[in-house]
Amino acid sequence: MLGSVAFVFPGQGSQSQGMLADLGSSHPLVAELFAEASDLLHEDLWKLVQEGPAERLQQTQWTQPIMLAAGFAVYRVWEEEGGASPDFLAGHSLGEYTALVAADALDFSAAIPLVATRGRLMQAAVPEGEGAMAALIGLADEDVRALCQELAQGAVLSAANYNAPGQVVVAGEKAAVDRLVEAARSAGVKRVVVLPVSVPSHCALMAPAQEAFREALEAVEFRAPKAMVVHNADVQSYSSPAAIRDALLRQLTAPVRWTETIRFLARQGATTFVEMGPGRVLSGLGKRIEPSLTMVHVEDRKSLRSTLELLG
Repeated sequence: MLGSVAFVFPGQGSQSQGMLADLGSSHPLVAELFAEASDLLHEDLWKLVQEGPAERLQQTQWTQPIMLAAGFAVYRVWEEEGGASPDFLAGHSLGEYTALVAADALDFSAAIPLVATRGRLMQAAVPEGEGAMAALIGLADEDVRALCQELAQGAVLSAANYNAPGQVVVAGEKAAVDRLVEAARSAGVKRVVVLPVSVPSHCALMAPAQEAFREALEAVEFRAPKAMVVHNADVQSYSSPAAIRDALLRQLTAPVRWTETIRFLARQGATTFVEMGPGRVLSGLGKRIEPSLTMVHVEDRKSLRSTLELLG
């Protein structure tokens, strides 16, 4: 008995050069969706994914629409193959937009330029080199928060992603993040990793982007989702377009509460989680959050077949 099924969509960090090449070779739908996204942005996104340059692929204004197109392409291939519909959906950061598109709350043609705008505004909010993010492995959430409070020294420094128990990402001004990294390493924290990101997401430094993004959200039509979509900012679901817009706006400066999201979905009855899109980041986090849950992924022909068989 599989119980209820939740589809989860990855965000930035799961992109890689050459991703979806295998699935794209057998399903023309992948190229078709990337072509639609490319036309909307006047940029060949599929070529960028397959050929690089890697530096451009990592720029958030391109990473965001690329990851949305990738996640939705995998979802549409799943549908094309007769895969079962999810009972719940969620996405990590940018992946929340993919979840809304998959739930028919937002059109793909509107979502692509919307997240490209989001990426541009986020990039513009903090001059390059002035912000940073780092992952801390082996510290409890409250210990990370205490470190941020102690080492901020008037600067912005806060928890940005609660990814799993003992895995928290912090974001803020570079000098403050550097202080925290040095202190954590000196204290013997299990692992400290400075992340190769172009913007410090999900912290107060994104406030300028938040204000500018409000207008872009208001210009886009949202509908009530066809299945429950759980939002990052407050681990809630909404059917009102106004409430969805508000949750997406708050998400820019609020931490991603992923641990709580997976546990919330498990309490709703979700026992099987399918990561729809490149990589296995969310599958790995899910097993750390709730080891009893079934975590599978779809990103190529092999994983598509095995997951179709599991949920068939």
